[in-house]
Amino acid sequence: MMSMTKFMPTRRDRNRPRAPLLAAPLLAAVLLSGCVLAPDHQRPDLPVPDAWQAPAGAAAPAAGGGASPQLADQGWTEFFSDPALQGLIRDALSGNRDLKATILSVEAARAAYGIAGADLWPTVSAGGGGTVTRTPRSASTQVPPSASVARSFSANLAVTSYEIDLFGRVRSLSDRALEHYLASADAAEAARISLIAEVANAYLSLLGDRKLLALATETLASRQASLSLIDRSFQRGSSSGLDVAQARSAVEAARAAVSRYQRQVSQDRTALDLLVGAPVAPDRLEGDLDRVRLVTDLPVGVPSEVLLHRPDISQAEHALKAAEANIGAARAAFFPTITLTGSGGFASRELGTLFQAGSGAWSFGPAGSVPIFAAGRKLAGLESAKVGREIAGAQYEKAVQGAFREVSDALSSRETLAGQAKALTDLVEAGQTARRLSQARYDRGVDSYLAVLDAERSLFAARQDLVSIEVARLSNLVTLYKVLGGGRG
Repeated sequence: MMSMTKFMPTRRDRNRPRAPLLAAPLLAAVLLSGCVLAPDHQRPDLPVPDAWQAPAGAAAPAAGGGASPQLADQGWTEFFSDPALQGLIRDALSGNRDLKATILSVEAARAAYGIAGADLWPTVSAGGGGTVTRTPRSASTQVPPSASVARSFSANLAVTSYEIDLFGRVRSLSDRALEHYLASADAAEAARISLIAEVANAYLSLLGDRKLLALATETLASRQASLSLIDRSFQRGSSSGLDVAQARSAVEAARAAVSRYQRQVSQDRTALDLLVGAPVAPDRLEGDLDRVRLVTDLPVGVPSEVLLHRPDISQAEHALKAAEANIGAARAAFFPTITLTGSGGFASRELGTLFQAGSGAWSFGPAGSVPIFAAGRKLAGLESAKVGREIAGAQYEKAVQGAFREVSDALSSRETLAGQAKALTDLVEAGQTARRLSQARYDRGVDSYLAVLDAERSLFAARQDLVSIEVARLSNLVTLYKVLGGGRG
């Protein structure tokens, strides 16, 4: 804001304009600013059904929408109650490099908004200087000619080229920068939620693969013991060479499984280190998949407005608002622009009298510009801004549709995974019975060892699938928490 030097009135300086009079045109210009030509923002209708349909066999939510609307406000520490997992998430939120870069981009967007917003106000600078000039006798215009020395000193406050925002061009550009900043903040929040989910899923994968490794190791030991018994039986002539070969193939299959799961556990550890941003001590990863508990009262059949809690949807809406502000700036370009330049301060021939009464000096210079001919440039700019708004609107609707699909898929998977886990539990129990009976029949010489081997393979596969489904079930809860906009605590 333009600030004029305050002078002490004297009788010799009564004709000099007062500081309030000099500031009046600038104050009026600021008050005149505020007419914005951007279209009013209206949130597009959600291009999705009003609610998700509950999968077959799922219980409908209680009246009032269930727990879903509050899910976005639930802290991640309430959802992920495992202490080891909480520690990993905290470390990732402070050490993950991708999240750090995203947060820094928010700071950059905030700085850009500050720069754009500063254009709404005049830039005031203080200056001072002095000159001493000697004119030689040969260049003197005095009569008679003589050498002379001229001195000039000044001190002032100045405003340079302040645009009066009569039609909201500067305001629209500032609003656009604000929406870009808010969109970047939402992008950072979405990245934060995604990182929490990634750490949780990586931790679950590690616990699952470690459980599979233990299962494979147990199976290998059991098959090695069986091979030893069959080999001794073969030495006594009670078993055939085929039985020995089949038992040996079962041992090698289990050994291969052990190597595979060892590799997967190592890769899971590396993935966790990358997400956390530093190597994780082994004693922090001693959790057990069977003891992991997550919140399970996630809703089905809830209103689709819950998507508005998602930061990526909010990000898309801010991008739409920025495109609308761009239209306002493009429209304002068709109207005249008025800029003000002024200064006020002191001027004197002698430094000692610079601030004495009667040395006040000021200048005021408004300037205007009216667009007459630009070969269609401004009209093309307006059309481009309007198309940009349509693009942003389509991207917003696409983001909503994509989010709806993610939630719908996660909700449908939730029920099918539960049913699959129950079926695999029953299959494991049946497989254990089949394995016990086939071993008994082999011991009595009723069946060959091939029947025992088939029963063991079926049981091993069923137990592996059961572990994988348990990991998938827990991971599905993490996904639901993420896609419903959770994790803001």
